[in-house]
Amino acid sequence: MERTQQHLAQAEHGSDLRWLNLYARLRQWQRNRRTRQQLALLDDRQLADAGISSAQREQELAKPFWR
Repeated sequence: MERTQQHLAQAEHGSDLRWLNLYARLRQWQRNRRTRQQLALLDDRQLADAGISSAQREQELAKPFWR
């Protein structure tokens, strides 16, 4: 009986980790999307202040949200 309970507890823990990993990945995708939206709004002066060229901005904006 104890062995069965231990196995179930491990399975629940594994499930929790999968949900946490999924949640973390979704949050990262949201962050990528939000920061790229903000990057798109910067003018040339602001880009220069950040040390980013227009070409670098375009490369970043061309990436899909999951990268």
